[in-house]
Amino acid sequence: MNLTLYGPYTNDTENPALFETFKPKIEAYNKKLADNILDEYKLPEDLIPTELGLDVTPIAKKFLSKEEFAITETTATKLASEIASGKLTAVEVFKAFAKRATACHQLVNCAMELFIDEGLERAKELDEYYQKTGKTVGPLHGLPISIKEHYAYKDKVTHAGYVGLIENVTTEWSHSAKLLLDAGAVFYIRTTEPQSLMHLCSRNNITGVCRNPFNTNLTSGGSSSGEGAITAFKGSAFGLGSDGGGSIRAPAAFCGVWGIRCTGGRSPLLGMMTAHSSGQNDGFPVVAGPLANSPEDLELGLKVLLNQPWKDDSSLLPMPWKDVPLPKVSDLTIAICYDDGVVKPTPPMIRGLKYAAKQLEAAGAKVIEWDALNVLEVVQAVHHVYNADKNAAQKKELAASGEPIVPLTYNCLEFGCGDNGISLVDSWKIAQFRDEQRNLYLKTMNDKGVDFILMPTYCNVAPKPDTCHYWGYTCMWNFLDFPGVIFPSGLRADPAVDVPDFSEPRSEIEKYEHDLYNTAPEDFKGAPICLQLIGRRWFCEDTLKAAEAISGVL
Repeated sequence: MNLTLYGPYTNDTENPALFETFKPKIEAYNKKLADNILDEYKLPEDLIPTELGLDVTPIAKKFLSKEEFAITETTATKLASEIASGKLTAVEVFKAFAKRATACHQLVNCAMELFIDEGLERAKELDEYYQKTGKTVGPLHGLPISIKEHYAYKDKVTHAGYVGLIENVTTEWSHSAKLLLDAGAVFYIRTTEPQSLMHLCSRNNITGVCRNPFNTNLTSGGSSSGEGAITAFKGSAFGLGSDGGGSIRAPAAFCGVWGIRCTGGRSPLLGMMTAHSSGQNDGFPVVAGPLANSPEDLELGLKVLLNQPWKDDSSLLPMPWKDVPLPKVSDLTIAICYDDGVVKPTPPMIRGLKYAAKQLEAAGAKVIEWDALNVLEVVQAVHHVYNADKNAAQKKELAASGEPIVPLTYNCLEFGCGDNGISLVDSWKIAQFRDEQRNLYLKTMNDKGVDFILMPTYCNVAPKPDTCHYWGYTCMWNFLDFPGVIFPSGLRADPAVDVPDFSEPRSEIEKYEHDLYNTAPEDFKGAPICLQLIGRRWFCEDTLKAAEAISGVL
């Protein structure tokens, strides 16, 4: 079949007259969101910047008390231990995180819904249980957890970023949310995502744009947009996102935090609202997973999410999270991908990779270069799978309100076959190609003695809103279904050092992405430089532990 990066898309769902009838509903939704910012958590006007391009993370220390700041700077793993020992109460911990999360929302617009009062009542109930029994209800007892809005939340609106679903109240819990709740999580904030759930940015027609806490000129990523921002701002102990093309990894990388995409078929997806069918998901496995500020906290969340979810979902493997040892960096062979052959990374990303190579070699690791393997063909194939149904499911949800198509939704609906769709026979051919590539990648790693591949998450650091078009560094791994872990390098973009590269572009998509950086490198100042570690399929635990070991030498 003829694989291409882009195909035809006809914008035939916009209906201005119909959308006009939804505007009062959008206004009411946003009024409720604003009204749920408690008075005691409202930022003073002098702490709210009036211009973009700033790092707003230091504002937390100015707004919180010394005790609140200390609590929210503590890892989820340690907080769980301190609550379990009685050193801290769930209420103490909750109030600190609720205050910091609300501040984050006022600064970068990360929330779809705030319900602080409900969270406080839950924390009080958990404290009462602990006082009566001397026990916790589970490993997350009292931990304030943020959750991406498209996970169904019992008796609350779940719209997944579609205006047409703005009054859709879900009557059951999503599987992942219920596992976290039963383990003792305290919910209080549901975070934003983009229209269509198919952007590495955040814009939707309900709440607008979420921005990056480290540089508000930039996006927080997507589609777990609010989770990237709130995790970076430390407004939750950890958060729950999802990843079907980079939707955990991009926000984690753009916001300088930890994130993991496990191999598909392990984490629970029931009750996750999306316009794609489960059949399409077989072509780009979507996973649920955490974003956090430490590898230990990712592991804490995954042990809960993988606590026998297969008992209620026949699609999942009976594969609980395993404890594996931290490897010695000197025992590892790391292959570094400096260029995927389609879009070469920008100077800050190249600097991050070279820094990592130098530090790894100094720590005794064997470092080699990874030569790109059929990346363009792989990305073209997953693009076709995204729109295999002729965009029918996406168009149905968009047409329900006639809402305007935002720029990156237009871009993603042109992916691959676009409105043409693909036949059953072609889907079989793509599945065969996918399986061949999985084995080719595995064989190449084996032949070269490679333990892990280190590469960018995107060709640049966090981009500006509405600009990111190329997902190759992430979506290829959804297609191949290899696990990936995002971790900070400790470096930030610096226009004085990261001088633009004006070498001749190899394609229009490379020119487009490079121009985003080259035309204004100063706009990216301070953006975190994160790295992506790829491991073998099913070896999620080993990949996380290797990322932890590698981050320790950076």
